[in-house]
Amino acid sequence: MAGSPNIREVAMRAGVSVGTVSNVLNRPELVAEQTRERVNATIAELGFVRNDSARQLRVGRSRTLGLVVLDVANPFFTDVARGVEDLANQEGLAVILCNTDEDPRKESSHLDLLAEMRVQGVLINPIDVSDGRIKALRERGTPVVLFDRMGDPTVECSVAVDDVLGGRLALEHLIENGHRRMLFVGGPFTLRQVQERYDGAMDAIEASGADVEMGVMTTPALNVVGGRLAGDRIAASGAPPSAVFCANDLVALGVLQALTHAGLRVPADVAIVGYDDIDFAAAAAVPLTSVRQPRQLLGRTAAELLLAETTETEHAHRQVVFEPELIVRDSSTLPTRT
Repeated sequence: MAGSPNIREVAMRAGVSVGTVSNVLNRPELVAEQTRERVNATIAELGFVRNDSARQLRVGRSRTLGLVVLDVANPFFTDVARGVEDLANQEGLAVILCNTDEDPRKESSHLDLLAEMRVQGVLINPIDVSDGRIKALRERGTPVVLFDRMGDPTVECSVAVDDVLGGRLALEHLIENGHRRMLFVGGPFTLRQVQERYDGAMDAIEASGADVEMGVMTTPALNVVGGRLAGDRIAASGAPPSAVFCANDLVALGVLQALTHAGLRVPADVAIVGYDDIDFAAAAAVPLTSVRQPRQLLGRTAAELLLAETTETEHAHRQVVFEPELIVRDSSTLPTRT
């Protein structure tokens, strides 16, 4: 038999109707056990694989979820995706991963494609929560859940981490260790996470009542390259701060590399605190102190909210906020100057 067998060929070989084969695939409880076993044996013999596309189009929704992230190269989003996929696999669903590179045009293109594919729902860490395509998806009946971003409780579910608290934890730790001249490294500030982590750091400085200053060095993106460039500038300044708080771990690892290459000791000359607590943080040459986010739990919870919205007849939008935790390691524990 040439080519891939179809449902009619299965029915002919098994001596049943096409409708019976369809029931075996979709509603097996309607088929007598002996007939069901004969059809399943024929399916195995022919190597038949069902094509779900047409059926999904008939019911108006596919067995897929869309996951749209800012930067797939960032291990934070890899871990979030793992949490989403773990739940999706349990529910017999597939996940389509889309990377925007923080580019609004790419984000819009991905959302258009996911709409055409009629996904069950979309999980997104949006560049701009007011993007018209997100609103259009909802208006067409496709649920959208925001993750790592607070949403509007009247229109959507969201899962986020309290980044203001995270920034406060980082600076409280550095202040308690005697640091008074510090630097915040990260950007762009158009990203909510960057702004809120900075705001939390400033809250800690204000609450301390100490004579503390914190400068700002922006990066074009939250990646290792941006961190290395910032680290080079810090080393070349001739008067580096006693501590650096980075908006994420990738930036912190880049700063660590550049300072070490320039002959500065971490933490003896400059202490470093990152954010996210990705796996590479603990594995760095100088293990990195970092603010930990529950990354996989964040992804799984977002997926749970999305699936609930697709199945519940009366759905109440929820805003879930997790609290971060400071994980102290060698990069910030031995300050020697202020």
